[in-house]
Amino acid sequence: MVTMGTKEQEDEAPEERVPHLPWMRHPVDIDSFSACPVASLPRLDPRLAEALQRMGIESFFPVQVSAWLETIGPGAFQRDICINSPTGSGKTLAYALPIVQMLSTRKVRCLRALVVLPTRDLALQVKEVFDAIAPVVGLTVASAVGQSSIADEISDLIKKSKQELYPSLDDEYVEMEPQTKVDILVATPGRLMDHINMTKGFSLEHLQYLVVDETDRMLREAYQSWLPTVIQFTRPTKQDLFRHDTTGRTLLHPLTTIRRSGVERGFKGKCYPRLAKIVCSATLTQDPSKLSQLELHHPLLLNSGKKRYRIPEKLESYKLICTSNIKPLCLIVLLQELRGEKCLVFTKSVDDSHRLSTLLGFF
Repeated sequence: MVTMGTKEQEDEAPEERVPHLPWMRHPVDIDSFSACPVASLPRLDPRLAEALQRMGIESFFPVQVSAWLETIGPGAFQRDICINSPTGSGKTLAYALPIVQMLSTRKVRCLRALVVLPTRDLALQVKEVFDAIAPVVGLTVASAVGQSSIADEISDLIKKSKQELYPSLDDEYVEMEPQTKVDILVATPGRLMDHINMTKGFSLEHLQYLVVDETDRMLREAYQSWLPTVIQFTRPTKQDLFRHDTTGRTLLHPLTTIRRSGVERGFKGKCYPRLAKIVCSATLTQDPSKLSQLELHHPLLLNSGKKRYRIPEKLESYKLICTSNIKPLCLIVLLQELRGEKCLVFTKSVDDSHRLSTLLGFF
């Protein structure tokens, strides 16, 4: 990787800003953890260990070890997790593995984990990871990314109501029965909103885990207000909390995952079991106004090193300092030296990209 800058830029020293939010000032250093062999990870389900070995994974990266200890290990998912780690460091498996392990003991199939990503390609990559480990413990994974028609997605997500098969069933029984037939859903915001607004039987009331990947981009772009909608639909309502039998006695909802208003670890007004959140980014924002949208519960930041932005350790980087007027010529010489190797060139704007592309075309 080669960075081209002017002499003026070289003289400017970046300033380290102190985060406004207290929980971001004292992060857990991911790099303080060592890589861990699959067989040595505490409390890992043997079925998952076998699946990981079939994937060719022999040891876990530090980010995966740190996330595991805060979810399945001593941390026991008592706090929402924020992961700030470079691209390629293993963030996907860091959240996929604990979620699959936690849901492996579920009794009733319904939507309990939702992973939201900004693009279809990223969502399909994440789904591949879940597909490799979730089925071995009996979990079902689906995607809602717009790759197929919404009718096909509905058939994958929603099971036929028993009332259609058995018309004599009581309406209240049918209403209480979950209609989603997947445990984990990987979605893009637009298609997720389509299902929330239009798909009959699609419900988030039993959701236990919400993962927001590529958090900076997800918070920067509104995407039909998907985040406040999801949070709103996972809040408890009195109608959800209690049912009544024929004698008027109050009954709790039959599923143990239903959220009910109560006291959780000394905090009144919280939901229990709460909606646990994991947010991931290579460049996690420090803007309090943006992070407040997530409504995080006593968040814990897992950060890769002391610097906010990092590049992978094995990536070689070089800096070429030159004056602004000859930067394009230096780039041309550099590309000629690479003798046709594949290159990716970044510029600061769309107009600069067009101008540079036109100039390179002449050579």
